[in-house]
Amino acid sequence: MDAKVLYLLGCAAPPVLGVADVVREAQRAGWEVCLGLTPTARGWLADEVDGLAELTGRPVRSALRRPDETALWPDADVAVVAPATLNGVNTYALGLTPDFVAAYVAEAVGKRWPLAVLPCVNAAYATHPQFGRSVETLRGAGVRMLYGGKDGFVPKAPGEARPQEYPWHLALAAAREMAGPAGRSTGGV
Repeated sequence: MDAKVLYLLGCAAPPVLGVADVVREAQRAGWEVCLGLTPTARGWLADEVDGLAELTGRPVRSALRRPDETALWPDADVAVVAPATLNGVNTYALGLTPDFVAAYVAEAVGKRWPLAVLPCVNAAYATHPQFGRSVETLRGAGVRMLYGGKDGFVPKAPGEARPQEYPWHLALAAAREMAGPAGRSTGGV
């Protein structure tokens, strides 16, 4: 049986700097990982992009493919956006598509593809009224929001977060639970 395919999509928050270790962990768990990054996250990892592509065996995506391009990745069994910033969560809830990650999320929501989002926001950002509305909008649209409680991200005060403590394990556990026999996405964007 082929390995299940995980789309790991990351925003520009400090935990993204450790994404190579998360890719390796997912691969050890049997996943084929395809890595997508927002343009800013890609910029943060510019010196590592070639190595990440080698690690995954696939191009690291940040831009939509052109209409004349064939699919760059295999179809996904599940996608996880982690870390997801305040901007990312609000963008996804509003259905905006300024980049590859947001466009994938919009398509996944519309087609009900398995998708989990693990935020990474500080407590000040988390109190912004739009953030709470966005979390609820995404939950209502069928996105598994890994936020709050024992099975989700819990914000800390500004300056108190430690990127090495980001709960990547929650993202990988959600992916494992969600990747059932329901079929793969088409990989669209």
